[in-house]
Amino acid sequence: MPRVLEPQQTPSFFIRGPSPLTRLVLFSALSIALIATDARLHYLDEVRQGFVALTHPLQTIANAPSDLFHSSADYITTHTSLVSKNRQLEQKTLEQGSKLQKLQLLETENEHLRNLLGASQTISEPARLGEILHMGRDPFSHKVMVNLGARQNISPGQAVVDGNGVIGQVTRVYPFSSEVTLITDKELSIPIQIERNGLRAIAFGLGMDNVIDLPYLPVNVDIQKGDRLITSGIDGVYPAGLAVAEVVDIDRNPDLSFAQIRSRPLAGVKNHRQVLLIDIPVTESAAGTIVNKTARGADRTLKLQSALPQPSAQPVMATPDANRQP
Repeated sequence: MPRVLEPQQTPSFFIRGPSPLTRLVLFSALSIALIATDARLHYLDEVRQGFVALTHPLQTIANAPSDLFHSSADYITTHTSLVSKNRQLEQKTLEQGSKLQKLQLLETENEHLRNLLGASQTISEPARLGEILHMGRDPFSHKVMVNLGARQNISPGQAVVDGNGVIGQVTRVYPFSSEVTLITDKELSIPIQIERNGLRAIAFGLGMDNVIDLPYLPVNVDIQKGDRLITSGIDGVYPAGLAVAEVVDIDRNPDLSFAQIRSRPLAGVKNHRQVLLIDIPVTESAAGTIVNKTARGADRTLKLQSALPQPSAQPVMATPDANRQP
């Protein structure tokens, strides 16, 4: 009779193996260790950029329906709306014509005073027109992606603005796109100046839409509702004079050490798709030497350092800039 071969039994070691709970704990610990190591050493930055570059064609294909929709919407714009917008622009042009003449006179006087005082002159910073691709996926952060990257000489730290004011700052650059952190993000701060009196302070995002906070200012600080906040330019990242926000709420509680001041950003990320990426400011000293103020946007903490005291020290009240140029 033919001998029947019995199936061989796999050793119990390979059948049982580690328990599911042991595997869960092991892989969880490994994942946490990799995340912590990458957060400190950034060893996956090149891998991440390479992966983003490989997935760029897929991203372009995924955005094709949206781009087609927006292109169709622009194409079917009626003649009546174009005529109406043209009339509004003509009216604004006439209204701002006289203001521009006064501005040119002030710029001439300002340049003359700078030459007399031997002060440094700011060179006009070049800018590149970009387009917002999509909003960030993280609900706890305020970030957008633009279609300019390292191939277009974009670098971390560049200021991003639209026609109304500052939107944010470039914080991460990929080969074909860049990540922009909005000024409303809780991890971004920006040195500002009150346009009315020259008072300087630092504005912080609160992680909420259309809200910027001005902390560590005394209760009797000279700030009013409706005051415009502009960039002071003392950080070397944002050019001076860019519109940032408008003060909308002030709570002067005498029981508190500081006033609670909230402002509303003037820029409209949700209303426009086109933005300008401004190069890091370059100044020319009185001796004619070009000095590049390196941006601190490459710092992963995203906190801008400035000449103002830091919150960790005993707060010193901000005072109006007595030497502010006209």
